[in-house]
Amino acid sequence: MDVADLPDVPDWLPDHLREDGIEELYPPQAAAVEAGVTAGENLVAAIPTASGKTLVAELAMLASVARGGKALYIVPLRALASEKQAEFEQFERYGLDVGVSTGNYESEGGWLADKDVVVATSEKVDSLVRNDAPWIEDLTCVVTDEVHLVDDGERGPTLEVTLAKLRRLNPDLQTVALSATIGNAGELADWLDAELVDSDWRPIDLKKGVHYGQALHLEDGSQQRLAVQSGEKQTAAVVRDTLRDDTDEEGNVVEEGGSSLVFVNSRRNAEAAAERLGSTVRPHLTDDERDRLAEIAAEIREVSDAETSDDLADAVADGAAFHHAGLARDHRELVEDAFRDRLVKVVCATPTLAAGVNTPSRRVVVRDWRRYDGSAGGMQPLSVLEVHQMMGRAGRPGLDPYGEAVLVASSHDELDELFERYVWADPEPVRSKLAAEPALRTHILATVSSGFARSRSGLLEFLERTLYASQTEESGRLERVVDDVLTYLERNDFLESEARSASGQSSGDEPRDVELDATSLGHTVSRLYLDPMSAAEIIDGLEYWTRHGGDEAGTAAETDPTDAEFTTASELAANGGGAEAGGDPDDISALGLYHLVSRTPDMYELYLRSGDREEYEMALYEREAELLGPTPSEFEEDRFEDWLAAFKTGRLLEDWAEEVDEDTITERYGVGPGDIRGKVETAQWLLGAAESLASELDADVARAVSRARTRVEHGVREELVELAGVRGVGRKRARRLFDAGITDRAELRDAPKPVVLAALRGRRKTAETVLENAGHRDPSMEGVEPDPDVTVAVDDEGSEPTAEPGEDQSSLGDF
Repeated sequence: MDVADLPDVPDWLPDHLREDGIEELYPPQAAAVEAGVTAGENLVAAIPTASGKTLVAELAMLASVARGGKALYIVPLRALASEKQAEFEQFERYGLDVGVSTGNYESEGGWLADKDVVVATSEKVDSLVRNDAPWIEDLTCVVTDEVHLVDDGERGPTLEVTLAKLRRLNPDLQTVALSATIGNAGELADWLDAELVDSDWRPIDLKKGVHYGQALHLEDGSQQRLAVQSGEKQTAAVVRDTLRDDTDEEGNVVEEGGSSLVFVNSRRNAEAAAERLGSTVRPHLTDDERDRLAEIAAEIREVSDAETSDDLADAVADGAAFHHAGLARDHRELVEDAFRDRLVKVVCATPTLAAGVNTPSRRVVVRDWRRYDGSAGGMQPLSVLEVHQMMGRAGRPGLDPYGEAVLVASSHDELDELFERYVWADPEPVRSKLAAEPALRTHILATVSSGFARSRSGLLEFLERTLYASQTEESGRLERVVDDVLTYLERNDFLESEARSASGQSSGDEPRDVELDATSLGHTVSRLYLDPMSAAEIIDGLEYWTRHGGDEAGTAAETDPTDAEFTTASELAANGGGAEAGGDPDDISALGLYHLVSRTPDMYELYLRSGDREEYEMALYEREAELLGPTPSEFEEDRFEDWLAAFKTGRLLEDWAEEVDEDTITERYGVGPGDIRGKVETAQWLLGAAESLASELDADVARAVSRARTRVEHGVREELVELAGVRGVGRKRARRLFDAGITDRAELRDAPKPVVLAALRGRRKTAETVLENAGHRDPSMEGVEPDPDVTVAVDDEGSEPTAEPGEDQSSLGDF
């Protein structure tokens, strides 16, 4: 189909597409148009990576906006939100306004009301619905990217419920779902009342195979020699072969070498593989490439002081890189950009990189096809869908004549197994994970609180709109789980229920339904986007402090399990909140609060490594009086283990708030800079929620919670909170300014410029920016020299002796 023949799209779009070199649609794109995607019809597009799914989404959204509507693009990851925003901003020159929203779950996102296209994660969209964002009802088109992730136990239920709510709020809403090739695309289309485009077409060929011995064995039965040199690993041989230029008989280059993506099963393996492959890549770099890579490596070192930052910079200088969830966001972006610019020749990644981030390469090497699964107690094979997602990254349209995806076998039997398991296999069908109690706990409260259901029967009717209801053949299971969750929510004062007869009057004789209503606390918990069990844990901890704060007899000695049970909000309020407190709110330690939020289901705890237990047990008992709850008995093995893991996580947050340097923290806890950021962001959110809950319950601890939240946000001790809050300052510069005698924002605003310049190590641009943000009348540093009487220590972060580095925290979750 010629772009000139596109129906119902803005007049400027065909010329815009031609400017981008698009004269004709790919076959799956043409099929989507024929199925009515530009005319407002629902569509499920299950097509391979790099086959033009984004243009299908753009056609739907632009046609909808042209009709006077508003479009929403849902992504599974924050990293993807930024990427898609950058892509869609090209349309702003034609008058469209694009907005992105991924954080602040308490916001209704009112500023997005004037946007034509909004990009957001499924969690953010869910929170916008909970917070009654009025513009949600104005949506005419919603596109959900990577919809096959409804199969994911963590993200899937939120995506599934959110789509069901959006479709109920907007009966005429156009729903466009983009998916990888899956085994049951038709089921998804039936669920969404959509037309289906199911295709395996790709713009360039994808050759799949397995490397074994000295050859690459391809799916069509052919082989090509790919020798492994003496002392060389198979993966290095494949990468070396990919880098090699192909020449004709006269020695002329007919095809330049390409880049490789290597998928491994852990962060540690990604880092080790990148270090090794640097020696493979280095001889293939030009002098100009080495210079440019050195500049990128210097930028990487500026992102973080952690050893991970130095390791990544060293690898990048050699043209290799690693990519995993432990990296800081800036690290990942620098690596992705350098890889797309063909400077970094090989990236060694955990499977997170396969989840939609736009990083195609000439070859993909799936080195590890098993990974550790804690629930199974050992190494388990990856799913076919996940491996095919990795393989789909092979081949860059317009750059590569083809893509190759290579698995690595160490024996002839494994060669045969990999062909059967992955190369020739079809992806599994996706299955809803909604019926798991933790998922329903959150979504049932939100569904009642936001008015989507006001009775048990209404709740079950709403849940009938979900993918789970369309897939399940197990009669009564959903009802049983729903009733268990309703009992939990009512017992913990989040919901209230009242039996009603069919006629709406209370009666003991007629058939009865149960009317449901969220309590004030339930509304707050839903608005805060908390798991109700997290809210219960936080409330219980705050209430415990009001009765026993600082009393050692109230911790270790209090082991009666009935006393440790949750106290409802109404009981706490009846007791006057903090009015009859046993502890002074000002005495609550930051560690106690960090431990409290670390033991909620919404925080990924650090796991206890071998040798950790004795160390953290001793520290736990030394500081037990600071904790907001009774320590479980050591004989309650699972509960005690979770308590100890939460204590370790709380200690990490305390170290961060005590200004311990990042490198020390990464070594002490076996985490990466990205993990620290993730923990800090989660703690900020949970402590903000705890502050709101404390106010809701009239408990006089909100002030202490606020202090702990602000400290962990900026990573500083209490005296630096105000300085660190000035944009551009942060934890290190705040300490330097404080040591130079500048203690708060007001003093910074009026400080002598030579003192500020000296404290900021003579960096004029930085000093000007900081002073401007502080409100200084004349922030210019022209002609200013650093005050010679101000000295800045080389190590000014309050660091402590480092522990021996341990193994990585690869179970922490994805970025």
